[in-house]
Amino acid sequence: MDNKDSEAEIHPLKTEDAKAQENHENSVERRIIIKQSPRLSRLSRWRTAAFFVSLFLCLIIVFAFSFVIPCPERPVSERTWFRNYDNAVAYQFLAIEDVDEDKVQDVIFAFKAGNGSGSFNRSCLEEGLPSPCAFLAAVSGTNGRVLWERPAAEDMEWLQCGVQQLSGALACLVVGKPASLTAVSLQTGEVQWRQSSDFGANYTVLTPVSVIPDVDSDGVQDLIIFIATGDKIKTFIHSGKTGKQIGSPGSLDVDGQARYVRLDLASSSYFLFYTDNSLYAYSLKDLHSAATGMEMKLPGLEQDPQWEKNIDHATHRFSLLSSADIRYLAKIPGQSQENILVVSSEMATLISTRSLQNVWTLNVSRVMREPLLGYFKPDVLCIVLESEIGPNRKKVMIVESGSGAVQWDLKMNSRAESPGPATLSTADHRSAFLIWGEYQAPGNETASRAPLQKLYLFHPSYTNVLLELRNSTDQVISFDAALFERSRHACYVLLRGPRPSEEPGPVSLMKRKLKEDVSESRVIWLSQVAVDSEQHVRDRLYRMRFQSRA
Repeated sequence: MDNKDSEAEIHPLKTEDAKAQENHENSVERRIIIKQSPRLSRLSRWRTAAFFVSLFLCLIIVFAFSFVIPCPERPVSERTWFRNYDNAVAYQFLAIEDVDEDKVQDVIFAFKAGNGSGSFNRSCLEEGLPSPCAFLAAVSGTNGRVLWERPAAEDMEWLQCGVQQLSGALACLVVGKPASLTAVSLQTGEVQWRQSSDFGANYTVLTPVSVIPDVDSDGVQDLIIFIATGDKIKTFIHSGKTGKQIGSPGSLDVDGQARYVRLDLASSSYFLFYTDNSLYAYSLKDLHSAATGMEMKLPGLEQDPQWEKNIDHATHRFSLLSSADIRYLAKIPGQSQENILVVSSEMATLISTRSLQNVWTLNVSRVMREPLLGYFKPDVLCIVLESEIGPNRKKVMIVESGSGAVQWDLKMNSRAESPGPATLSTADHRSAFLIWGEYQAPGNETASRAPLQKLYLFHPSYTNVLLELRNSTDQVISFDAALFERSRHACYVLLRGPRPSEEPGPVSLMKRKLKEDVSESRVIWLSQVAVDSEQHVRDRLYRMRFQSRA
């Protein structure tokens, strides 16, 4: 018999039971699926609803921030503003810093008067000072509004703003007469500290005041101040946190009326003091040891072996130059560290601070003021020199710093008290040069009369063009140019009025947007070849963009 038949005979109901069991399992699965379906459907609907609710809320938030909640209004910078003071005199000082932290540069200046402006109306007597006294004021670069005013000293010897970490924050340092030191907060104008000092009789402060590493371990950098009295120079170190003197004054044997330049080398700092015929070098380590009587290992307090070989340690004379009659020393940035430009009565010499060898020498006589830096070629540093070539006559030269080659020069009439030049970096990695004087075409010079005081703009994109921006008849005490907003709003500032040695009168501070003068300027062709129309030149220089250099 067949195995299947035998199985059927032995278990006759097995096949039917299996089928019934299978049908029962299928029925249970169907019931489970039927029961789960509504649950899944409800869950899916909840997910969809949650998605649309989230989307709706996001749209409401975007709508609120875009249209309902107003954005904070940014003040519009005025093209020109004035700040006027009556019965005052102005100090030859201007600083440009962001005082109110609105990303627009502001102007800090100093004047001497009996009272401040009407908006603050601070008096000298409120600070315990005789009237009139020296005021320090900060005005908004946006509209000329007074941010703060502060009677700072009976008279002012020197003023320096933007000093890092002075009293724990940015500050202005006022060196007053009688001898006093006052730290004023850059943001608020409040006095952080004030200390009387004994600098001696008939003293002169050698400027600028230098910030040095923290020598009293209070967490704030300190100050070193050089005071010239007769043929001696005294060294004072003061705490940047409290203004108190640290140690005792040191004395330097420097002959004659000296000036100084500080050079920061790779791991050391040196102070070069120069007179008409001598050059002296002191390391920061030597100056610190002389004032405090202590040896400290701090950054910048090391000594450079190459420099030490060239210093006579008995007299501290520096055998860097063979020529005498030094008029100016200037720091010139190099590839690895600063170099030094030595300007004498007949020549200018660039010296490498690494090898102490001459890099180049240029014949230039009677330089009138400290050199200025700018860019004639893209990203190639140049030096602006102004030299006297006759009565009321000067020559402006732009010299490439790496080679000493003259890139551009111009002869003009000039007053002795005319302001120095200024530079502004442009987006093409060059500079716009602002020059004071009076240009006259060759053959028409009239140096016998008092020259007019005109402001010119020169840009290397037009080497044969000057733009005459303005003609000022007022006495200009200080002049500066700066980018008041990052990569835009290039301006210049004029401080006009009587000097402290003159009778009081009206003092005026003015900010002027450079492009406003460019659009109304007079085009002067330095050669007979006119490559473009005058309006095209104005339009192109008007569209010129400016940028901030690091």
